[in-house]
Amino acid sequence: MSASRQPVQHNDSERQRVLVENPRVFIDFHNADAQGRLRLNCIGTIEDLAFQKIELQAGQHLVLYSEDLEVDGIIEYSQSEHLWVVVIDWDEIREVEEIQYNKTL
Repeated sequence: MSASRQPVQHNDSERQRVLVENPRVFIDFHNADAQGRLRLNCIGTIEDLAFQKIELQAGQHLVLYSEDLEVDGIIEYSQSEHLWVVVIDWDEIREVEEIQYNKTL
């Protein structure tokens, strides 16, 4: 990742639209197969998928995140490992500023 990349900032309406169109799911960026695809089998990923009631389908788009990083990906099934993976462009991983939501009573 290049040091010159700027954090991505989303306003609330843009974030809501992106989440509806492309669900945001936790990913372990260290859990890649030999082809560089990320496996969708870590506990945080499974919990996010279950909580959002996401049924995986080949060709489905997801926004994947881990701490302050995120990337867009496309799901496919790994026939060799018999599990779902996501194809990403490793050069497109971006840093995202944490957004603080003010709670009002």
